[in-house]
Amino acid sequence: MPAPTPVSRLDLSTLRHAMQAIQAGQFTTPRALLAPLVAQQNEQALILHAFCLCGEGDVDEAAQILAARGLHHPDSLHPLQDLSNIMASLNQRPAAIAVCRAAARLAPADNRINTILGDLLVQTGQFAAAITTLTQATSQQPGNMHAHNLLSMAHTEQGTLDAALTHLTDCLPNAPEHVPTLANIGSVLAAQGQMVKAFAYYQQALALRPQDARIRVNHSVALLKAGQYAQGWKEHEWRCHLPGHAPLPMERLLPTLGPNTSLKNQHVLLTHEEGLGDTLMFLRYVRPLAGRGAIIHLWVPDGLADLCRTMPEVHTVHVGSTPPTYDWHCPFISLPRVFTETSQPWGAPVPYLQANTTKVKALAPLVPCNGKLNVGLVWGGAPRPSVYTAHMVDRRRSMPLHTLAPLGQIPGINLISLQKGPYAEQMMDPPEGMALYDPTDSLHTMEDTAALIMALDVVVSVDTAVVHLAGALGKPVLLMDRYDNCWRWLHGREDSPWYPSLRIIRQTTPRHWQDVVARVAQVLNSMTGAGT
Repeated sequence: MPAPTPVSRLDLSTLRHAMQAIQAGQFTTPRALLAPLVAQQNEQALILHAFCLCGEGDVDEAAQILAARGLHHPDSLHPLQDLSNIMASLNQRPAAIAVCRAAARLAPADNRINTILGDLLVQTGQFAAAITTLTQATSQQPGNMHAHNLLSMAHTEQGTLDAALTHLTDCLPNAPEHVPTLANIGSVLAAQGQMVKAFAYYQQALALRPQDARIRVNHSVALLKAGQYAQGWKEHEWRCHLPGHAPLPMERLLPTLGPNTSLKNQHVLLTHEEGLGDTLMFLRYVRPLAGRGAIIHLWVPDGLADLCRTMPEVHTVHVGSTPPTYDWHCPFISLPRVFTETSQPWGAPVPYLQANTTKVKALAPLVPCNGKLNVGLVWGGAPRPSVYTAHMVDRRRSMPLHTLAPLGQIPGINLISLQKGPYAEQMMDPPEGMALYDPTDSLHTMEDTAALIMALDVVVSVDTAVVHLAGALGKPVLLMDRYDNCWRWLHGREDSPWYPSLRIIRQTTPRHWQDVVARVAQVLNSMTGAGT
């Protein structure tokens, strides 16, 4: 084998362009681009060549290259980790799993491979296999705290939270000041509703690493879930320091307002930040801002723009990549912090959104008028499989349509689908006996959905933006909520201070929806009069 040659500036450019192409899901072109460097045994080129092979389905050769490179650098990050990250971002995790399995057979003593493989198995919902793989990793290397935490995550995602907590507390003596383990114990405790214990672990983690934005944000989520809003909103601002978070200039961030702070003639730009639900939830602060004299501009996704234009206090609504000029800006999720010290900490009362009356009249005929209860139904969120956290959360909050089969047996109701996105395909195979009206071809924006909701009697939904939309309109909502619920629904509550018309029906056992659906059926029966 010829000796590796030095890397020139031209070679670096080639490697950079090849990596960019691979990250975009292109494999054939960069493989050809890399060929001269591969012939020279350039190590980075060999690794990228293996990534291309993985993308093209050549599992064995990719594994041979990556396993060998890993053994050559036993104390470094294994190149399979980069492969895992790229394939996850492309939603091609099975290809990476196949290469990891093949590499593990070639280098069985390289425990890094089992750790990476276990993480991928968790992401793809193969929890039993993940637990087996990660148990092997922790047995081979008891001091591998990353593998221990991934094993706990596998239990958490499976819904066996007690096992997740036990494993973390059992391995903590191996590294009593391991900050991620302390924070993850806090996270599992918060998911179980053991808030006091959770805060104690978060405090230990933050004492050791006070500037860790991820831990501070997770701590803020626990505070908000416990209803400790004043501290929680302040702590939640740490999200602006997370990697990939690209806010507008922080020196122009809208400060916390005092009881009598005036914003007269100040141009305030409110910006969409994360999910549609967050923006819908915090549009309630538009009216209080206008009441202080602010000239309000919104920068939102196109699907929200028309609905936002129905708000009389909004001066302009913008979409696209270029914001308008402003004096102050504020992400919607920061608005509760802005109003914490005022007389309107909850924003304007519900309803703070109004449906377009013309569209209400136009869409009303799509809803049955047969004397039955009209029930809007949403069973899935936005999967976003290429986004790690969103992918994991959606798997916990969404359910298959067949799980809702008991609702199809309730006399006296019409089930009207509000489901959009990939989960809507399940309507092609509905549960036996379930009749679903489907007006969603007429729903192109949130303004359309709002107009249709006004013709319904109640909305039944998992935790999606539709819950916030219906709640903001003041319509009755039954939220089918996961066990380890989002902070905004608090802990141990069936009502919500955010939406008076909302009732929460939460899992009593993690990942099990049957009890939730049975209780929803009881409520709907009661609403039709059949339950009396």
